[in-house]
Amino acid sequence: MNSPVTPFIPVHEYSPEPDIMIEDQHTQSPLRKRARHTSSIDITASESGQLIMVSEESEGPVRDDAYYMADGSCVLRVQNTIFKVHRSILSKDQSFFGPMFTLPQGEFEEGMSDDHPIVLQGDTAEEFKHFLWALYALPSELTIVRSPKADLSRLIDIAKVSSKYSFKSTETWALDAIQEYLERNMSPLFNDNPLIRMFPTLSTRSSALLESEGQIARLIRLAQMCSHSRLMDTMIQLLQKLMSGSLHYSYLAMTLADEFNLRDLRGAAYLEVMQTSVFVCPGAGNSDTYVEGDVQETSEGPQRLVVSPMQQLRLLSGYHRLSRAWDRLRAVPPQFEHAPSCGATWHQHGCTQSWTDFWKEKTRSEGVLNLDCANVLGRLGIIVKEFDKWGSATYMHHDCKSAARRSIHEKVKQIQQALPDYFTEGGEY
Repeated sequence: MNSPVTPFIPVHEYSPEPDIMIEDQHTQSPLRKRARHTSSIDITASESGQLIMVSEESEGPVRDDAYYMADGSCVLRVQNTIFKVHRSILSKDQSFFGPMFTLPQGEFEEGMSDDHPIVLQGDTAEEFKHFLWALYALPSELTIVRSPKADLSRLIDIAKVSSKYSFKSTETWALDAIQEYLERNMSPLFNDNPLIRMFPTLSTRSSALLESEGQIARLIRLAQMCSHSRLMDTMIQLLQKLMSGSLHYSYLAMTLADEFNLRDLRGAAYLEVMQTSVFVCPGAGNSDTYVEGDVQETSEGPQRLVVSPMQQLRLLSGYHRLSRAWDRLRAVPPQFEHAPSCGATWHQHGCTQSWTDFWKEKTRSEGVLNLDCANVLGRLGIIVKEFDKWGSATYMHHDCKSAARRSIHEKVKQIQQALPDYFTEGGEY
């Protein structure tokens, strides 16, 4: 959710001493002010999400070619670019700027000239220009966002800046446009659709792959920042699909899942990395040129993925815990309730023995043993297929067979839901 805006202290209330920290009594968020000779106000965001104003000197900025308007009433500086736009436009949509413009001005009247602009920190000039496009575009121009010519990067910029400065309806509009863009390019979902082709599944880290990884990361961070669950679900599904085509995406999914505590993605990503790669840490007998996220090709066998020490610990913990889970599962088959009619017309002990014999035989079958012992879900998948081919069991009631099959699927579901807990450092699971 958007962090509340820190109230501003009027310019004429600045401390006369330079670089004095002034703390707001309500939010306890520090506001750094310089002496009156300062030429501009710098608006940035603290680590806690609060907006902070810091004054700084101008450094030869240039005017934007599109959004430096002769009749504009507010001068803003983003990076080295000057924008001159209208306070009435920036004050709309219950934005952060509205209350700021009502505060008393200092002797330099920040925002009234190129020499004394309001400086916005944390944005790029391109991001802010895209945001202004959304505020000033004509209805006929806005229709492009719902056409095949839509620019996803521009929409991400608009949503990001709108969220930061509390342009609520603009943020919602941009997020809806992004979601519509993704769904338009994912129909039917993930079945050889254009969106998957947008994100190349290459074994080597090409510029195209790096660009796609960056785009996915931006969308995940945007969904998290704006608490947009629908967009987050879409991106998690996309990453889960892409993971099977490239180890680079598996590492990206694992890293983003750790950063934002995305439970479902975390379990699937760690499992994919564990099963498809040899994972190593930088410096552990590797060339110093390798860094985290690098994929090393090998002449034979799985690829080598360079991970962080913490990720390696979680992967090793997951392998150990899943192997132990299989040992327990192999020894004792999933339990089920016998059908009421089983005791009346069948020998219940014989029904149970038939199920136990089946389980012992299939957990030792060649297909199961060919898979790694930590691949619990893969081994259970083979057992399900064997169960479906089992046919009629002489000593097992028909209704009990159905219950036994359901018990296998329930066990698969339990392990899938618990996957993130297997890949944790320390303790037992």
